[in-house]
Amino acid sequence: MTADVLTGVELMVAGRDQVAAEVVAIRLCRADGGDLPEWAPGAHIDLELGVGLARQYSLCGDPAERSVLRIAVQREPNGRGGSRLAHERLTVGSTVRVSGPRNTFPLVAARRYLFIAGGIGITPVVPMVAAADAAGADWRLVYGGRSRATMAFATALREKYGDRVSLHPQDETGLLDLAGLLGRPGTGLVYCCGPEPLITAVEEHCRGWPPGCLHVERFTARGDTGAPETTIEVELALSQRTVTVPPGTPILRAVEEAGVHVLSSCREGTCGTCETPVLAGVPEHRDSLLTAEERAVGDTMMICVSRARTPRLVLEL
Repeated sequence: MTADVLTGVELMVAGRDQVAAEVVAIRLCRADGGDLPEWAPGAHIDLELGVGLARQYSLCGDPAERSVLRIAVQREPNGRGGSRLAHERLTVGSTVRVSGPRNTFPLVAARRYLFIAGGIGITPVVPMVAAADAAGADWRLVYGGRSRATMAFATALREKYGDRVSLHPQDETGLLDLAGLLGRPGTGLVYCCGPEPLITAVEEHCRGWPPGCLHVERFTARGDTGAPETTIEVELALSQRTVTVPPGTPILRAVEEAGVHVLSSCREGTCGTCETPVLAGVPEHRDSLLTAEERAVGDTMMICVSRARTPRLVLEL
């Protein structure tokens, strides 16, 4: 049994391993052992951990292993509860509803890569370095964390790839030397995933680089709120109806209240599930996914958080 994508499919926890302090790697499979959807490095899946509680986790296994999807979950004591539920409920033999995979962080073919990972941001990078290595690319991974004990997969990566992997526990070496790593363009493509301060700093160091050099993935919302909100009109071209969206109301919620179903998950602009084509009008992007180039084109938007710079938008819904 195969599928192009899972939509709320119940998978079974086939195994779990402690891979760092407060980090468990979880392997998911079909109860019948059938094949799971194909995926590529950078992809993630959505787990339904409770009523109205969905969380996204990057796939960190081998794309060629079609019977298993592997994720790694870090327990966040100050989080919103998703990681705690994953640690407590996803025991071997238990089941969880899964959707995806989806990929908003794809690995672009290149001859040279610099991978920068911070903490649990290593998860999408693990299959990326494997793919880059298999393709014969020139690559380097710089991996930082609070301490060695907290850095998932660090030992395995170092043993497999040697000096191409540089480990930087903060309690031993301090913060990453981003100025030295990113002093000038020429490192090839840069891929970065980790906590917001790291991503923001990398973006600042790469400001002015040629378009397309830097690729980032955020696990939490960027946090910029944009201009003061005004009431906007949103025409739903396919549904042939128009909704009024007042200040403080997400477009997604207004559309749902009008009776139009839209796939969504994170509702904070980080997962890409609600990405919607824009047919007319100018979006005000507030997501944490689209690149500067994609924002400038303005032909798509994440309606869970983004609004409009024009009084009216026409969406393909």
